[in-house]
Parts: sequence; C-alpha cells; structure tokens
Amino acid sequence: MPAALTPRARTRRSIAGATLSGVALAMTSRVPRAQSLAGLASADQVSALRSALGQGASRAVEQLGRADGFWGNAQVKIPLPDALERVRSPARLLGLGGQFDALHVSMNRAAEQAVPQALSLLQSAIRAMSVQDAQAILAGGPTAATDYFRKASSADLQALFLPVVTRATEKVGLAQQYNAIAERGASLGVVDAKQARLEPWVTGRALDGLFLMIGEEEKKIRANPAGAATDVARRVFGAIGR
Repeated sequence: MPAALTPRARTRRSIAGATLSGVALAMTSRVPRAQSLAGLASADQVSALRSALGQGASRAVEQLGRADGFWGNAQVKIPLPDALERVRSPARLLGLGGQFDALHVSMNRAAEQAVPQALSLLQSAIRAMSVQDAQAILAGGPTAATDYFRKASSADLQALFLPVVTRATEKVGLAQQYNAIAERGASLGVVDAKQARLEPWVTGRALDGLFLMIGEEEKKIRANPAGAATDVARRVFGAIGR
C-alpha cells in the first residue's frame, strides 16, 4: 500500500495536474481552429480575402476621398513639411500666416482629390491575388492584407496621385517658393531629402493615410467576422479567429 502523501506533496501534485490540464486545453483549443481553416477550399479563402479587401478599400476610399477626409481626421491629416512648420509662427507675426494656412489646407485637399482614383488600382491588386498570397495573408498579422496592398500597388498609386497633388498645390504660390528653397537646403544637408519637394511629400503622406485606413478596416473584419460583407468572408475569417 503506497504511503500517504503529505499535505505539501498533495499541493504540488494538484498544481502539476492543473498546469498539465491547462497546457492540454491550450493545445486542443488551437487544433479545431487550424483544422477548420485547412478544411476550407482554397477558392473560398481567395474569395473571402478578395471580398474583405474590396470592402476595406472601398470604405477607406469613401472616408478619405471627400471634403475633410484628410483635413478633418487627426489620424491622417497631412502636416506641413518640417522646414515650413518651423517658420510658420514667425511668418504669422509678419502677417504671412495666411499663405502657410492656405498651403496646409491645399495639401490635404489635394490628397482628398487623389484618393478616389485609387480604387480601380486597388481592385486590380485584389484580382491579381493568388492562392499563395491569400494563404499567407490569412496566416499573417492583423494588417497582412493591407501590407499586401501596399507592396502590390504603392508604385502605381504614387504615379497616379502625383499629378493630382501637383495641380492642387501649384495654385498656392508658397509651394513653388518652398520647392526652390527646400531643394537647395536638401543639397546642403539641412533639409530632409524626402521633403525636398512638396508634391512627393504630400503624395507619400496621402498613401500612408490610405493604407492606414485600409488597415483599420482589416482589423475590424478580423476582430468581428460577422461584419464582413459576404458569407464566405464571414466563414473564413471566423475560422482563423482573429
């Protein structure tokens, strides 16, 4: 007959048993999720992602591509380049603040005008998605789909946005003055090369804002699959449980 366990030994055994049970539960809770996703057809996974990406892109474009879409949204509002912001207050004391304000507004209006043109390119990126792309995105982080968008479409979006931004900002005289001074400053190393010309700076910030908002929409769908637009998207995103 085995010797009776001491109270301390019984406590240790209980803790060990509870720990092993917890580990087993954690392991088994992951299995159904993996199995349920693996059990979904590849075509369904691609269809779900295309639906979710289209939904996120459309909502982001709708939010940003209207009056105050950038200007009225602190998350994406485009600031003046650092070199201009540093002299904004002294310029206001000299009665020149209105020019800075007008340029600041025009930069954000330019982004609002450019964004609606992005939707067709984003839809093309969605259609080009492969099964491998879809599976990698589903297994990725909370903005994996948005990262795919950025990689697949940034260069084309940059080329699309730049002329729109240029037309909008060139109406403000300070933009040309800034470009002339900033390019000289960049060559001397006193101005960030990324801010040497206003139009690429605004274009880059507009793209950052667009991808940020697409990412926010993606996070919502992953967190709440019931909010997805199609049954297959709800089923797939429900399976990954993100």
